Amino acid sequence: MAKIFCIANQKGGVGKTTTAINLAAGLAALEQRVLLVDLDPQGNATMGSGVDKHQLSHSIYQVLIGHSTINQSKCPSESGGYDVVPANRNLAGAEIELVDFDHRESILKNALDKVAADYDFILIDCPPALSLLTLNGLCAAHGVIVPMQCEYFALEGLSDLVNSIKQVHANLNTDLKIIGLLRVMFDPRTALQQQVSAQLMQHFGDKVFKTIIPRNVRLAEAPSYGIPGVVYDKSSRGAKAYIEFGAEMIERIKTI
Repeated sequence: MAKIFCIANQKGGVGKTTTAINLAAGLAALEQRVLLVDLDPQGNATMGSGVDKHQLSHSIYQVLIGHSTINQSKCPSESGGYDVVPANRNLAGAEIELVDFDHRESILKNALDKVAADYDFILIDCPPALSLLTLNGLCAAHGVIVPMQCEYFALEGLSDLVNSIKQVHANLNTDLKIIGLLRVMFDPRTALQQQVSAQLMQHFGDKVFKTIIPRNVRLAEAPSYGIPGVVYDKSSRGAKAYIEFGAEMIERIKTI
């Protein structure tokens, strides 16, 4: 059965989608069966996986409103070696439509339960807000991976996210926990980043992943070609870091 993880942070621009795409590709390169669910109406994880969000007949939107299944909506990422449940702008309207649904926070969980046996990992790329879409992701997941930059405002956003996860754990999903904090876009030459990294290690201990993702231009270039950075330039520091992170995730789930 698949382990299901949300990649979430209420702060935007912290590398959630980059992490989702490259962790999926990194795990696939390590011979894991991976499904990536794009739960963000911007559809960046879809495009970054090489799937054209403008040409979709089925997407996660149809899954959430009950017009499609995961198997009917998924498509392969040819470049990444994993499956994608894509998203586009239609997803923005789902929040309004779902208001009248019974158990609306559990729709994604019920849909993923039907395909969980087909994968080793299911990764959910959440939008940067605690919306009904993010809530569906959190209710479906066994844990949360939090990518964050080592900056002051990131610490502020982290406390809000931790409180949100605690509320979901208490009221909707008792399996939910923080799997770990991933330091991304890291520049070791910056004193502030070194200080914030040390603070994270002090407060969260082994909840902080050992792998650090460096600031890397090749990772930033890759989405414009519809290729995960792990595949776009395998020799880059960013690609090697995400492969290392994939290996660390495989080890970490053995203790969950």
